[in-house]
Amino acid sequence: MPASIHDFLAHGLLQAGWGALALYLLIATQLTIFTVTLYLHRSQAHRGVDFHPVIAHFFRFWGWLTTSMITREWVAIHRKHHAKCETDEDPHSPMKKGIGTVFWRGVELYREARADRASIEKYGKGCPDDWIERHLYTPHATMGPTLLLFTSFALFGFAGVAVWAIQMLWIPFWAAGVVNGLGHWWGYRNFVTDDTATNLSPWGVWIGGEELHNNHHAFPSSAKFALRRFEVDIGWLAIRGLRRLGLAKVLRVAPTLNVRPNINVPDGDTLKALLAIRFQAMTDYQRKVLMPALREEAAAAGAKLRALLPRKLRRGLADDGRWLKPDARRQLQDWVQQRPRMATLVEYRRRLAAVLEARSQNASDTLHALQAWCHEAEATGIRALQEYSARLKGYSLQAA
Repeated sequence: MPASIHDFLAHGLLQAGWGALALYLLIATQLTIFTVTLYLHRSQAHRGVDFHPVIAHFFRFWGWLTTSMITREWVAIHRKHHAKCETDEDPHSPMKKGIGTVFWRGVELYREARADRASIEKYGKGCPDDWIERHLYTPHATMGPTLLLFTSFALFGFAGVAVWAIQMLWIPFWAAGVVNGLGHWWGYRNFVTDDTATNLSPWGVWIGGEELHNNHHAFPSSAKFALRRFEVDIGWLAIRGLRRLGLAKVLRVAPTLNVRPNINVPDGDTLKALLAIRFQAMTDYQRKVLMPALREEAAAAGAKLRALLPRKLRRGLADDGRWLKPDARRQLQDWVQQRPRMATLVEYRRRLAAVLEARSQNASDTLHALQAWCHEAEATGIRALQEYSARLKGYSLQAA
């Protein structure tokens, strides 16, 4: 207990040292991260996992206490991000708003998105709407952080105020800035998705697994973000622990690809797999068709890949330069057109993407289009394309 007013003001009732304060801050901020990634993101926004009511309400309370974010608003803004990703309607796209704006002014963008009440109504359905949500968490959202400030001061003195300030900056910086900003600007990609999402690190341990952002955009409803053997998702580890205790129920995880041998024509299993994991198919095309062809072009020219085609343009081959600036896109198109074999491969990539994206067609039409694509691809005589077609026909989903 403090011996004087001075001691109380400096270190509060607990008189905790800097080591204890650092430990408290680490635990508190990680609980906040888990609240966002496990509850708001994986459970409420994407319905990948359900939690026991006690755990779910703890997350709701902790989010109210430490962030003042309203579940329905957060969920709606995130769902809109997926629905309108990399368009002018995306609430926080670095491609449209600039990396500097999203990284440093992510909170402002969040507030602007909150003001769009029509979008909140449209995308925020299915969130908690019980008595405590209507009478406390939503109408008095700022009361939580205010209560936390007074509690922190009482327990830790002015040092607690500094800790509280860091807590208030934690989610705006790591979620609104790093994930929403850097997660669409820098990193590596496991999947050729329709957006610019990247994995910031294969080890998602600091911000709950949200580092694996490209994986998430490839399979948004999956409760598990780590999809490669070398990747770690600490949020998934927490879910597994809660599941063993009977406190969590996993509803969805990313499907696993199985490739059947000696399938002569794409069938219903092929189509079902492709509709579920179309990004995997486009990624396979990039790795098994375009990249080997690039290496052969470089070998024929006696040059290294980076001399043949700069890295940014090589990455642009994966999606026809969709995210390149106009001058770079024209440069890539000119380079491709000067090489008939590469032009053929790029054209077949575009046609395959069109088949897989034509979800308005019925299953029979899509299957016929896929069969025609495979037949024509094999008729080109290009070995890499023939081998890819043979692999594609064998696609199926691995039994859980």
